Amino acid sequence: MLAESTRHYTFISTTSVYADYTVAPIDERSPVYNLADSTGEAMKPENYGARKALCEHYAEQTLPNRVLVIRPGLIVGPHDPTDRFTYWPHRVAQGGQVLAPGDPEQPVQFIDVRDLAAWSIAMVQARQTGVYNAKGPAGTLTMGRLLEWCREVNGSKASFEWVSEQFLLEHEVEPYRQLPLWVPSEMVGFSRVNCQKAIAAGLSFRPLSETIQDTLAWDATRPADYALCSGLTPEREQQLLDEWRQANA
Repeated sequence: MLAESTRHYTFISTTSVYADYTVAPIDERSPVYNLADSTGEAMKPENYGARKALCEHYAEQTLPNRVLVIRPGLIVGPHDPTDRFTYWPHRVAQGGQVLAPGDPEQPVQFIDVRDLAAWSIAMVQARQTGVYNAKGPAGTLTMGRLLEWCREVNGSKASFEWVSEQFLLEHEVEPYRQLPLWVPSEMVGFSRVNCQKAIAAGLSFRPLSETIQDTLAWDATRPADYALCSGLTPEREQQLLDEWRQANA
């Protein structure tokens, strides 16, 4: 209805549009899900990426050469309702033995909402078009280094118990939800998404310490008995740690 009067359209998509995360690296030319039509498709997490890919298709079809598609990964920072990043600064700040998932050298990617917003606005103002992945940081960040940053920022005395991927999967720990940012190693491309195109177009990232500090400050404003939406409960974490130690005694 608005196609004839719209000079420029921005669609916030997601890197979940990519069809195969078992390959790496992934860039804007990598294959996306091919969902012919969403009719009859239930709104389920497993077809989220396919629906986003279909939205991209319809936008470009309707407004050819007038569409800016931005594909962020996990969007983090203060006021994130999902707690998929907040869990780690929150948990590390509590101290004690922290269950850490899989391989400490596994890369992780995400973007501070404020960095994404500022760059998106600049791209809109410049009337840029095309597809851009938008995840950070500019270099490689590992899960181990992220947890160390969390510990350094809040001065915590936490220690990390690295529990194997096989053990976690055997104990039905849900990747990315119960242990945020962790995915099975077979999804090698998930955190190896190439964002150089966006960086060349001006995308920049604030220091990780700032994102952690600001997330912690916001988290501290919530009720003391607030239950995070993501991550392990203290009881479940302790149970897994006990079983892991018994299995490796």
